[in-house]
Amino acid sequence: MAKRNLLVLCGGRSAEHEVALQSAINVVAAVDRAAFSLAVVGIDKDGTWRRLPEDGFAVNTEDPARTALAAGGQGVTLCCRGGQGWLLPLAGGEPWRVDVVFPVLHGTYGEDGTIQGLLAMANVPCVGCDHTSSANCMDKAVTKQILKYAGIPVADGVIVVAGDAAVDPVGVGRALGWPVFVKPARLGSSVGVRKVTAAEGLAEAVAYALRYDDKVLVERFMPGREIECAVLGNERPRASVPGEVVPDPRHGFYSYAAKYLDEKGASLYAPANLTPDVVARVQDLAVRAFVAMGCTGMARVDSFLLPDGSLAVNELNTIPGFTRISMYPRLWQLSGIAYPRLVTELIRLAEERHAIRSRLCTSFE
Repeated sequence: MAKRNLLVLCGGRSAEHEVALQSAINVVAAVDRAAFSLAVVGIDKDGTWRRLPEDGFAVNTEDPARTALAAGGQGVTLCCRGGQGWLLPLAGGEPWRVDVVFPVLHGTYGEDGTIQGLLAMANVPCVGCDHTSSANCMDKAVTKQILKYAGIPVADGVIVVAGDAAVDPVGVGRALGWPVFVKPARLGSSVGVRKVTAAEGLAEAVAYALRYDDKVLVERFMPGREIECAVLGNERPRASVPGEVVPDPRHGFYSYAAKYLDEKGASLYAPANLTPDVVARVQDLAVRAFVAMGCTGMARVDSFLLPDGSLAVNELNTIPGFTRISMYPRLWQLSGIAYPRLVTELIRLAEERHAIRSRLCTSFE
C-alpha cells in the first residue's frame, strides 16, 4: 500500500505557541514512517507558514520556556486543486500532495475552529474535531450554555466582554461567592487565568484576562478534585481510564507555570485513585459531554469530583496536550493504546469522518 502524505502543523499565532511545539515534537516522533510520508510546517506568531525539517523543526526543545521554531525553511501555503489539498512553495518548486493534516496548534487560530475551517475548504481530512465543535469547545461560555442545555452540570459563571461597564464585584460575590476564577473565554493552558479571593482583586484580574481575549469568564470556584478523561472516536466514542491533577499549593491552582515551567508544579496521577463506580460515572460524563458538544476524533474532558460525590464538567480540550507529561496520550497508554498507535488511530478517524462528509450533496437536487 502506498504511503499517505501527512502534514503536521505546529506553533501558531497563540500564547500557547511554545506548548504546541512541545506537543508536536512528540506527535512527530510517534508517526509511523512506514505508513506515512511526513511534512512539518511551522506557523510563526505572525502567521507565516514555513516548511521545516521533519526532525529538526524546533530548537531549545528541552526548555519549555525557550522552545521555538527553527530558523529558515521554505515559505509555503495550502490550496485545493482538483479536489485535492496541496502544499505550495511560495518561491516556486514542486507542490506536495496533502492527504491528511494533524494540527498541533493549541489555543487561538488552532483550537478554535479557524484551521479546521481552512482545511475543510481545502478538502483535506483533519485530525480532531471539526470547525463547529472546535469553536464551541474553545469558547468556555458557549460550552457551558450547550452543556447546561444537555443537562450536564457545570460551574456557574458571569461573562464580561471588552467595553462593558466596570464589572460589579458586589454582584459577582453575591452570585458566585469567593473565591472565583477569572479566565479568557477562548484560550487554554491556563494562560491569562487568575484566582481571585476577594472583591478587591476582581477588576485587576479581569483586566489581565482581557489582555488575551476580548471575552472573559468569571467562574464559581468548584472545591473538588480535578479529574481528566480522554475520549476517542467518531460515532461511537470511548473514554480512557481517568487521571487526576493535584496542583502544588505554591501555585494555588493548575496554572501555566505549574503545567509547563515548574517540574514540581503539580502531581499527575494516572490512573486516578477512584472507586469503580466513580470511574464509570466519570467516563459516562466525559462521553456525554463529547457527544453534546458535537466532538469527533479526540477531546480531553476535564471535570470536578465534588465533596458530595457529584461531578461537574469544567471544560473540553479539542487539541489536548501531547507533551511528554500530557494526560491525553498517557491515559490512553494506560487504557491499552500506545502513543504511536494512538496517532495512527487519530489519523484513521479523521479520514473516516472526511469520507463520510465527502458523500454529502453539494448541489441541490
